[in-house]
Amino acid sequence: MVGEEGAFVLGWDEVLTEEELSTTLRVLCMSEEEFKEYKEQDGWEDDSEEEENSTLSYQALSRLKTPCKKLLYDSVLLTLESYGSDLKAEQDLLNNKEAYEKLSRREQQALHVRYGQKKILHQLLELV
Repeated sequence: MVGEEGAFVLGWDEVLTEEELSTTLRVLCMSEEEFKEYKEQDGWEDDSEEEENSTLSYQALSRLKTPCKKLLYDSVLLTLESYGSDLKAEQDLLNNKEAYEKLSRREQQALHVRYGQKKILHQLLELV
């Protein structure tokens, strides 16, 4: 459902892999009976209304059912825990000109990437 890497892509304003995320959340939040039915039908029937409700803009995340929100929230927390430092540490390093300038160009770029990733994940936590 989520491709080879098993990851979802989030942007500043939207979920870029919204179909995969929506489908994954729906399947993972199914009861055993719902999942059996899903497997027997080999997925969902083509239903434009169902498809329309499956998209996940950031605004739509707050309308997710509670089990899906909790699953997403816990997943984001696990992702944040996988980093070696927290958002505040990255922000402090970015704000400390002397320490920042001691970093190599590559380390500076990596810092900006990590900081951006963590900002997006924190934004997602607030939404759900």
